[in-house]
Amino acid sequence: MDTTLAGVLALACVGYVVVAGAQTDACIRSTIHGAFTRGYDVTLVSDAHSTSDLSGMGAPVPDQVIVHTNLYCPLLPVSAGPGPRAVPPASWAQMR
Repeated sequence: MDTTLAGVLALACVGYVVVAGAQTDACIRSTIHGAFTRGYDVTLVSDAHSTSDLSGMGAPVPDQVIVHTNLYCPLLPVSAGPGPRAVPPASWAQMR
């Protein structure tokens, strides 16, 4: 799907993206990876994302999906700036 988001972010000179929201195993991970591969510094607010319980279909329970995402986000390679990280909301408030 093509959107205008890249153009909007470029016009605003955005280089740093804070991620929070729903569907950790889909939207959140896609946003983290998409932003990272496009050169943005990425912060995932560690308890500001969630997901549906798909364990009945063989997926891990939501808590495990969230913990896994919080663990691997900081492990993405760093190109410049502070790099990808997962932080609690109190840390994010202090960073602003």
